[in-house]
Amino acid sequence: MGELTRIVPFEMVDAALVETGAVQQRLRKIPARVVVYLLLAAALFDDCGYLAVWRKLTASLEAIPVAKVTGTALWNARTRLGARPMQALFDLLRGPATAIRTTGAHFKGLLTVAIDGTCLDVPDSPLHRARLGGITNQYGTSGYPQICLTALVACGTRAVLDAAFGPRSSGETAYAKQLARSLHAGMIVLLDRGFSGNPFLTAVAGTEAAFLARISAARKPPVLARFDDGSHLSRFGGLEVRIIECEITIITSQGRTTGLYRLATNLLDHHRYPASNLVSLYHERWEVESAYFAIKKSMLGRRVLRSQTWAGITQEVYALLSAYQALRIAIADATGTTPGADPDRGSFSVALRCARDQIVRAAGIIADSVIDLAGTIGRAVLDHLMPARRLRVSPRAVKRPISRYAYKSLRVDRHTYTATLNIKILTPTTKP
Repeated sequence: MGELTRIVPFEMVDAALVETGAVQQRLRKIPARVVVYLLLAAALFDDCGYLAVWRKLTASLEAIPVAKVTGTALWNARTRLGARPMQALFDLLRGPATAIRTTGAHFKGLLTVAIDGTCLDVPDSPLHRARLGGITNQYGTSGYPQICLTALVACGTRAVLDAAFGPRSSGETAYAKQLARSLHAGMIVLLDRGFSGNPFLTAVAGTEAAFLARISAARKPPVLARFDDGSHLSRFGGLEVRIIECEITIITSQGRTTGLYRLATNLLDHHRYPASNLVSLYHERWEVESAYFAIKKSMLGRRVLRSQTWAGITQEVYALLSAYQALRIAIADATGTTPGADPDRGSFSVALRCARDQIVRAAGIIADSVIDLAGTIGRAVLDHLMPARRLRVSPRAVKRPISRYAYKSLRVDRHTYTATLNIKILTPTTKP
């Protein structure tokens, strides 16, 4: 894995293999440890087949006798390994990748995290379609079968704390319930409306984690008491919450737009957690979308996953998450060497390109006696830090019914505008 080997060292891979009983019983041409690194590298070179990835891994090892392998041999090796070692490796790597003083990682001492889901395309094989179904519309079944991936992401570093996935038919809320195992006191989890049901919020509160969730306008929770910051006390079933109603106006050079938003939280102390601060914090929920963009666009290039079997898909997804996590750790380590540097400013694309170069060159596989936290990847990130984030808005294009034969000629101009945000906390008119 080039320089990423210091983040995923041999000892860590061996520990995952021992834990899952996947250490080979006899010496093979492609040992189990090598297969793990092959899968991790394949996650960074998704435009290549496994045999092409093998050539990249061994390109700079002329001085070492490297076994000649075939695509069939690699397939057999991946099948023998199975998915459990990659899941165990992800369990060793997952985490917030933050330090106590990491810029932008905490809100009033609480680690800021978010939960959301996305979909990944898998090959359109009879096996996958039988298990996952297909996307249906007025013309019948179309598109690739998909899996639903739901992740718990640290907003400050965009590192993955936990993930669950499976057939899209189960829905992201079902997988989010599995992520409650990674929630604990000292966290605040940001949720969109899809996760604002009473059972899920009660489950989150049961972990002692705080939550901040957007709720729909259709809900009419009672007003039990009013607070000085404009929020009010209410109840969802047996759970006491604070409701914050606000009016947000976005002003750009193209005009202004105003929307009404309602948030619910189990942080009942309005002095320590004022409504205006919580409304501003909620914008951090979009960091999970940035994490998914890095996985689906930067790493996968919006391509379909490779495997034709469900065990292979599971193995591939855990390899993808592990490789992504290793890059996020590299970025967090690098920005941590520069006081005040926000991990948000570290370019994932720069880290990915540099990591690919390091793999092909087989550079940094054996760590020096003095560990360089930044390393080649980190220095590339620090040399190309992005500017501090501005508040921006990208208007969503509204699709209109058109002929399915004419869509290719449609051109939609999309612009990103620098925005000014005005927040006004609204006081409910209902009497307590």
